[in-house]
Amino acid sequence: MSRGTTAPTRRHVALGAAAALGAPFVLAGMRSARARTADLGQAARAFPRLHTVLVQQGDDLILAETLRGPGAERVANVKSVSKSIVALLLGIAIGRGDVPDVRARLIDVAPDIVPPNATPGVEDLTLEDLVTMRAGLAATSGRAYGAWVGSTNWIAYVLRQEMVARPGGRMIYSTGSTHVLGAALAVAAGESLLTQARTRLADPLGIAIPAWTRDPQGFYLGGNQMALTPAAMLRIAATVRDGGRFAGTQVIPSGWVDASARPRTRSPWSGLGYGYGWFLSETGYMIARGYGGQVIAAHPGRGLAVAITSDPDRPARSRGYFGDLMAFLDGPVLQAADARS
Repeated sequence: MSRGTTAPTRRHVALGAAAALGAPFVLAGMRSARARTADLGQAARAFPRLHTVLVQQGDDLILAETLRGPGAERVANVKSVSKSIVALLLGIAIGRGDVPDVRARLIDVAPDIVPPNATPGVEDLTLEDLVTMRAGLAATSGRAYGAWVGSTNWIAYVLRQEMVARPGGRMIYSTGSTHVLGAALAVAAGESLLTQARTRLADPLGIAIPAWTRDPQGFYLGGNQMALTPAAMLRIAATVRDGGRFAGTQVIPSGWVDASARPRTRSPWSGLGYGYGWFLSETGYMIARGYGGQVIAAHPGRGLAVAITSDPDRPARSRGYFGDLMAFLDGPVLQAADARS
């Protein structure tokens, strides 16, 4: 034995033996992680309507598939994912002091947008009622959507709908509720919803948000027709996952993200919980959902951020394609994440 070499002790031999015995299990774990990732890609490729899917765990992009459509760096109409973006802007506005509180009344925040002949009860509506889809007013989505966007004043049309439920009660999914909320934010902040989306969210995240549809009074549609690239959707998902923080900057107040993850009501269609503009699954996802199968999903517990774009011209029902996407998130995505942990 040469000078400087230490004779192996009983402990060294034991550790070496343990390492040798453990090596097959480590290698098996590595193979398992690779297999789960391969399974994830295979599962994604089985969707005939899926355009792009991006899955990130921590800082690692573990799946990036573009099967059809414009691709990860080209904008797609994310439809009602817009509602969840407006909800984030509400949290930012509250954090900046533009809006005093989520329970502030609409009529106090933006009195000029409430028509004089609004439905009785509208005077008591809060921003929380609007962002949680519990305004109680008849819906302006689904079959009622066309008549609504064909009207000459979208906000007045919404606020003159019949009160079919108690405000703050059950969930009534309605794009009109989020549109009124977006208009109230524009009035309260003195900036259009587009300007807020760009300066308060897009710029800090290093993404782009093109201009989108406006109503006859010039308010940007607060709940539909926004366009984002899948890459931008993924960055939003990661920011929500990380408590509103991106690249060392608190973009969205952390308290707002936490509050958004607490269910305030439940969707009668999907059964998912609903917080402040985000659907909530029992498996731990916060989900923004748009017509056709456009999805932003954040899973703080597993460190996951997911962006999905799909054919925007075909419905994605809770018991149909959207249900299949939820099975993909709850199955292969979580399995791949667990295998890498």
